[in-house]
Amino acid sequence: METPTLKYGFVGAGFIARFQLAAIKQLRGIEVAGVTSVKGAPEFAAVAAGAGLGDTRVFASVGEMARHVDCVVICAPNYARLEIVEALADAVKAGAELKGVICEKPLGRNVAEARRLVELARSANLRTAYFENQIFMKPIRTQLAQLEPVRRQMGPVALARSAEEHGGPHEGWFWDPTRQGGGVLCDMGCHSIAVGWHVLTPTGKPLTFLEPQEVTADLGLLKWGLPPWREKLLKDRGVDYAKTPAEDFATGMITFRNPETGQRVKAQFTNSWMFEKQGLRLLMDGMGPGYAFEVNTLLSPLSIFIGDVAAEAIKDAESALEKATASRGLLAVQHNEADLYGYTDEHADALEAFLNGRDAMLPWSYGLEITRLVMAAYLSAETKRVVDLTDPVTVRELEAYVPLIQQGRGAEQLY
Repeated sequence: METPTLKYGFVGAGFIARFQLAAIKQLRGIEVAGVTSVKGAPEFAAVAAGAGLGDTRVFASVGEMARHVDCVVICAPNYARLEIVEALADAVKAGAELKGVICEKPLGRNVAEARRLVELARSANLRTAYFENQIFMKPIRTQLAQLEPVRRQMGPVALARSAEEHGGPHEGWFWDPTRQGGGVLCDMGCHSIAVGWHVLTPTGKPLTFLEPQEVTADLGLLKWGLPPWREKLLKDRGVDYAKTPAEDFATGMITFRNPETGQRVKAQFTNSWMFEKQGLRLLMDGMGPGYAFEVNTLLSPLSIFIGDVAAEAIKDAESALEKATASRGLLAVQHNEADLYGYTDEHADALEAFLNGRDAMLPWSYGLEITRLVMAAYLSAETKRVVDLTDPVTVRELEAYVPLIQQGRGAEQLY
């Protein structure tokens, strides 16, 4: 029996798009049939073809590509996504037969933008997937399965903590808060907030079962605001943090309420672009009555050592670990980062969902709720208060709220 195939078309050909190719290569049933991008599209197509993922065509526009693929994967910069989804909705209304559309996190730079993307998808009757890979991480899924009997008998996790930290993004637009949407909180806080909410949720309940009650957060510009680092950022990335800075550190707490029992539980998040160890670190743990779990992606069964005398032989530090900052010494190596971080499984979920005519496990409406929590964290840090998400006035305020940092006015808050 022939395996059903979903033809992907990528919008964007940068780091995350190429990382996704490593994940797709591990699955059956996905063909990379197209790509459109401002830069790098021919090179991306060659990499996809070389990986045996199909004859990848380069298209001049999103609308043209939509007529030749089954699923569009949006890996383009945050500031371009509204225009992309508008073009997709127009293409579908003009006859393109898309089975689904994927959007890499975050869904939007603010609530209004994320809500508009949800509305556009619904107007075109598009099935959606919000790509939040950490929920799909095998360590997270395995601990949930292993602890399920304990959770049912003793009660759910009451405190979840999640951190994602590395030395900073790859591209200049990530550092520009007016284009990216903020700093590390917008870039990576969405990950940590989502996975915290997920592991707190009782077994068998919907994704948004727990009701957000309060958000408190604090932001800082601790490394990249110092003059030598500002100069390096301006030289390397073309972004001037003397004028339009963004936060490189964020931490906070979200309180959730179980609507059936009234129990209040908490998710703590911490994110930074100033981590100076091996590379990308995901550190998550959770504690319930009589049990706990912990995930640390820097603990690997493989480590290697490269001395000074041999270091010139290897130039690419990231061959060991994403966002690695060193190519010598004792290095932690993850042999399959795409699978470890959940990328493979989120594609498997989207494949199965779209082929069966439904939304993925995480639809865009879920991405909207994560955006709302991220904006609540920005509002808390900006106003130095606890943001009450049970207050209708505050909820309405978040609908139109654009953080000072996202407006390019971060110096008022961070300096």
